[in-house]
Amino acid sequence: MSELKGIYALWYREFKVFQRERSRIVASIINPVLWLLIIGGGLGSVLSFGGVDYLTFLYPGILVQSLLFSAVFFGVYIVWDKKIDFLKEVLVSPMSRTSIFIGKILGGSTDTLLQSAILLVIGYVFTATGVLSGITFSPFSVAISCVFLFVTTVGLVSIGLIIGSQMESPEGFQLISSFLIFPMFFLSGALFPIENLPPWLTPFVLVNPATYSVDGLRGTLVGLHRFNLGLDLFVISVFSLTMILIGTYAFKKMKL
Repeated sequence: MSELKGIYALWYREFKVFQRERSRIVASIINPVLWLLIIGGGLGSVLSFGGVDYLTFLYPGILVQSLLFSAVFFGVYIVWDKKIDFLKEVLVSPMSRTSIFIGKILGGSTDTLLQSAILLVIGYVFTATGVLSGITFSPFSVAISCVFLFVTTVGLVSIGLIIGSQMESPEGFQLISSFLIFPMFFLSGALFPIENLPPWLTPFVLVNPATYSVDGLRGTLVGLHRFNLGLDLFVISVFSLTMILIGTYAFKKMKL
């Protein structure tokens, strides 16, 4: 019970911090919407894929983009916690480091999923008003989408925490995470179909876990997918579980 209380305390702390940072919430919503409307609207005037307009094709990719940036950058809070000695106080507490890592994952995942929920609502409004077309917002599709979003978020938050646990400065964290986030986004198929790619590019796309998250969301919401949805979910689940195991080990080895 003490471990569960500690996990809850860490989750609640991260949630309260998220509530107080209103500018962060606004930016995390505005940026994906701008990508969707400007990139999707601009290229949508000349492109379409699989019988749907580019704006609709792009929407699931923008959901994953939001996850990538919000979830991975959550790890920078570990660096700040080190600077203000909050993390030191947590690490010397009776809580196990595994529980500390889980509490951090739940806090970061909650923040990111709330942002994704807002984007789902915006997508529904855009569909109802005709800005988007061909997207299915049924209870089943929304439920499956939430599963994909949750599993992906857990893996990405874990990556951010792993990086943050090894960094001593926010600048170093941002440099390393940027080298990770942008390749994952651009090689995920968020902006283009992953069929008929050049042979040299295909392996990079297929080893990218974000590819399977985009494919699963696009298959669920739009009906366009390359892989079986079960395979997409399996790959994402293995990725997230692996990141949790690596993150737990990283926290156990983290020095005060």
